[in-house]
Amino acid sequence: MPTAIMLINAELGTERDLMNELKNIEYVKEIYEVYGVYDIVVKISSDSMDRLKDTASRKIRSLKNVRSTLTMIVV
Repeated sequence: MPTAIMLINAELGTERDLMNELKNIEYVKEIYEVYGVYDIVVKISSDSMDRLKDTASRKIRSLKNVRSTLTMIVV
C-alpha cells in the first residue's frame, strides 16, 4: 500500500482549522500538530501511487492555509 509522510507549514494561526480540513480528505490516515520547522505532519495511504500523488499534490497542497509542504514517499 503506497504511503507518504507530508510535512506542512500552515499560515500563522490556522493550524487547527487546517487540521480539521485534512480530516475530511479520503486517504489521510493520521494528523499531528508539531513544534519546530513544520506545523503539521500527515500520513497518507492509498491503494495506488496515482491516488497518493493526487491526494498530496492536488487535494492537500491546494488547501487555502497551506503555505508549503515536503512530501516523503515511504519505501
